[in-house]
Amino acid sequence: MAETVYLTKDLISGFEPKRPEDGHKNTFGTALICAGSEYMTGAAVMATGAALRSGAGLVKVFSEEKTLDAIRVTEPCALLALRPEKTSELLRKAKELCASSSAVLIGSGIPQDQKDLEALVCCFLENAGNVVLDAGALMSKPDEWERISLCLKARKTPAVITPHIGEFARLLRLPKSEVSDKAEEIASGFAKENNCVVVLKSAKTLISAPDGKLYVNDAPNSGLAKGGSGDILAGLVTGFLAQGMEPYKAACSAVFIHSKAGKAAADDAGARAMLPSDLIVYLPEAYSDAGWGCEDD
Repeated sequence: MAETVYLTKDLISGFEPKRPEDGHKNTFGTALICAGSEYMTGAAVMATGAALRSGAGLVKVFSEEKTLDAIRVTEPCALLALRPEKTSELLRKAKELCASSSAVLIGSGIPQDQKDLEALVCCFLENAGNVVLDAGALMSKPDEWERISLCLKARKTPAVITPHIGEFARLLRLPKSEVSDKAEEIASGFAKENNCVVVLKSAKTLISAPDGKLYVNDAPNSGLAKGGSGDILAGLVTGFLAQGMEPYKAACSAVFIHSKAGKAAADDAGARAMLPSDLIVYLPEAYSDAGWGCEDD
């Protein structure tokens, strides 16, 4: 049975990345957000906003034109890179961006039938130091996932995947009820087998590390049960990875801080009325709740 650890302030406060006062933007890493599509621009906007509020030095968005237009208006602090249509140019640009990025997120707001998605996911897994796979990047066909799984297993630094129960069930080709009933066992087995950190999102979120440890955040909040909450979480994980955090620490910290921001939003606006985008506003309060400051220890 996996060793189980519940997320607490005492645990997460010890994970805070260093933030020296004399640091500059390159000190705190570059997060690359490959997200969004013509009809799901909001996913990229929210992931980008969360990454910017994570403390990362630079955040760059790699996407199609309409998504970049939305980012220009909503998140002017982000850098922009247009995703080429031609496969060879797309992969060349992706490799180039990997060389200048500390962590990469792919999948939020990208449809599963997006052209060249599997090739792009594998390109990032093979060339980026840190990778987060979310949403569309986890909705591959069996033969595509087999190739992605091989890339996961071959990585030196484990990637982080962030499915909700339904996405994980589809990925595993199992009934949703079975995944829900045996979540801890299945998530732990998957993390070990595929050399990755699994963030299995639900009312009780599980973080499974490849070494067999299982971390649990048991803080139900129906206000987070809305489209977009996962994009915020994925952006936070990516931003924390960009700052040099170990994958399991980045995942645990993002889940805990995301949860605290959700509680603060629900306390103010109510669980029914709060929006996923509100979480970004409450991140400063959530960092305080996690015991994170800005001083260099």
